[in-house]
Amino acid sequence: MEDTLIAFHDVWKTYQMGEVQVNALKAVSVKFKKGEFATIVGPSGSGKSTMMNLVGCLDTPTKGKIFLKGRNIAWLEESDLAALRGRTIGFVFQQYNLIPGMTALENVLLPLEIQETNDSIAEKRAKKLLSLVGLSDKIQHKPSQLSGGQQQRVSIARALACNPEIILADEPTGALDSVTGKELLAMLYRLWKEDGKTIVMVTHNLQLARYASRLIELKDGKIVRDEKIEEKFDPEKLLEIQETET
Repeated sequence: MEDTLIAFHDVWKTYQMGEVQVNALKAVSVKFKKGEFATIVGPSGSGKSTMMNLVGCLDTPTKGKIFLKGRNIAWLEESDLAALRGRTIGFVFQQYNLIPGMTALENVLLPLEIQETNDSIAEKRAKKLLSLVGLSDKIQHKPSQLSGGQQQRVSIARALACNPEIILADEPTGALDSVTGKELLAMLYRLWKEDGKTIVMVTHNLQLARYASRLIELKDGKIVRDEKIEEKFDPEKLLEIQETET
């Protein structure tokens, strides 16, 4: 269906560990549709990281098929897949993955340069995004001059640079204190609710599921739960987190 952005069909991922084969994912079939906020949860070793890499089309399955916007990723040349991935998915990582020698502005410009966006248009967009995440006064700061929360905001601006349909967040609050983590989640929530972005968040923390519209739980490489979540909080209060807790 046209509203399905990513689809897994009977996906297995097997790793060779010496003489032993380890099935990190086992016969996973799941779809991520436009406009949902899905959280993938599960204990360590459940297959979350493997699934994150496959959802982000950073890896290919051992068996089964994965479709990104209707295109089988196994059939694409790496250059074509990289281009499609770059336009469709924005990544937010736990460790930020910013380039240390680059300013905040240069880090956000990077994906636009990869997509060969016109320089003046790219700079205008990068500055607008840094303003959106509240860092318009930090654009010339390098990562070492920014707090953890500010670095994660830069990574969100970078993830949004090419206006992707999907934001894939891998343990995005893992390196942040609780207040800054809530601010980040409020930002992701706004991107979902107000901007219509599709969010897929990977986390070990079941409590974070209350921010999402869907919970997918993994155990031993299999999906053991996949259900919609009713909002159990006041969205207006969530959006006021930055004002009330900073």
